[in-house]
Amino acid sequence: MKTTGNTILITGGTSGIGLGLALRFLQAGNKVIVAGRRKDLLDRITTDHPGIETIVLDVTDPTSIAQARETVTSTYPEVNVLVNNAGIMLPENLLAADSLRVAEDTVTTNLLGPIRMVNAFLPHLVDKDDAAVINVSSGLAFVPLPITPTYNATKAAVHSFSESLRVQLADTSVQVIELVPPAVRTTLMGQQESEQAMPLEDFLSEAMTLLRTQPDARELLVENVKFLRHAEANATYDNVLAMLSGH
Repeated sequence: MKTTGNTILITGGTSGIGLGLALRFLQAGNKVIVAGRRKDLLDRITTDHPGIETIVLDVTDPTSIAQARETVTSTYPEVNVLVNNAGIMLPENLLAADSLRVAEDTVTTNLLGPIRMVNAFLPHLVDKDDAAVINVSSGLAFVPLPITPTYNATKAAVHSFSESLRVQLADTSVQVIELVPPAVRTTLMGQQESEQAMPLEDFLSEAMTLLRTQPDARELLVENVKFLRHAEANATYDNVLAMLSGH
């Protein structure tokens, strides 16, 4: 993927990794459209960061996705990169009465959201040169954090979906990239102060360097996530799972 001269749509872009990527892409010379559910947050972003465009989009709502597709492709017909970043991460006690609700909400946001976005925007992207879909998964796709079982499962599914999507699009202009974050200091799971999580700006700098220096990469793996990504191949899976289990 080229790192400048794109028009990029980023879901879940009002905070954390999504907003961080938006600002880094803007600084690199791209047009950036940030999508999110809350108009007040979007309005604040346009005020605080001139040059960022915004659109209201709820990835859990097929009608909202369809409306966003019509708006984006008509207002920004040059859009050539879709970043599927929107996601939620909630702890689950699978013995609790409300665990199914959390699981269903997580699947709808984290898995159906990217699938529906790809379905909506792919007909537009395949007609563009230098097009790309960036799916944000997680190191927990490869070794689960047991307190967030459905989150882990959705990210494993995003990884698998990305693999199949890449094969099916091999003869098109659309590149499929999986961005695999480790624990990062964001408000996701309240880990913005966690010493065990990677500082957000450090993650963004390393990820953007990988994107620039490895333009044909299938996966963007910062150093901090490799112990998760390669745990099974390195025969450390059981030890890493035990660590994530607090054992």
